[in-house]
Parts: sequence; C-alpha cells; structure tokens
Amino acid sequence: MLPDNSNNFIRTHELDIGSFHFYKNYLVSEMKEGASINYDNANKLFLLAKEYYGTSTPFVYITNRINSYSFEPTTHFKSAKLFPNLKGYGVVTYNAINNKIASLEQSFLDVPTKIFDNLKEAVLWVDEIITID
Repeated sequence: MLPDNSNNFIRTHELDIGSFHFYKNYLVSEMKEGASINYDNANKLFLLAKEYYGTSTPFVYITNRINSYSFEPTTHFKSAKLFPNLKGYGVVTYNAINNKIASLEQSFLDVPTKIFDNLKEAVLWVDEIITID
C-alpha cells in the first residue's frame, strides 16, 4: 500500500518486470514475483525515470520488496551514470533474508542508502535526503 501523497503523485507504470509509482521526488518500485532484474530488462524503467526526472531533478529510488525476485547488483554501477540526480536509495524489506540481501546491496551504491521495515518511513526519508542538497 502506497502512502497518500496525491499532491506529489505523477503516474504508475506497469512494466514486464514490475509496477513503478512515480512521485515528484521519488520513485517506488514493486518488482514482480520471480522477476530477474538486470540492466537490459530495466531499460524501460530508466527511460521513464529520465522522462520524469531528467538529469537535474533530485529524486530517491525506493524499492518496496513485497515480492521475491533476483537482482544483478552490478546494474547499479551502470545506472548510476545515467542519474547524477539520484540522491538516495531506500529498501523496504519484510523479512530477515531480504534485509540481509539489502545490506549487501548497499555496498554497490555511492548514494545514501537506508533499509526500512515499512513504506511510510521510506517516503518520509525522502524529505530528509532531498533537503540535504
């Protein structure tokens, strides 16, 4: 369930790999159960993010891990070059295994990262990150 930020909501896109909810300064992803995410099949997501945020609008990426999926962490290295305006990466986990995976994934990122146990806290964190700049 997404927080009610209707003033900041832009649009939801359903892609082959999952659902993506775009807001003024953040994006919430909910990958499909069993998806295998890599740089190539995330390309449509990157194009949408470019459309909404360009390279100058600051934004935070939040992954809401409600489903189990695999992710190639080196994708972060390539995608980081596309988005110099990415200010943070939040991960919402719902079990200990996903929490450990998210902790490992943090080592692949050069932006502030944080793990949350609910989406509301992750969205509140966006305001802290965006105002830092």
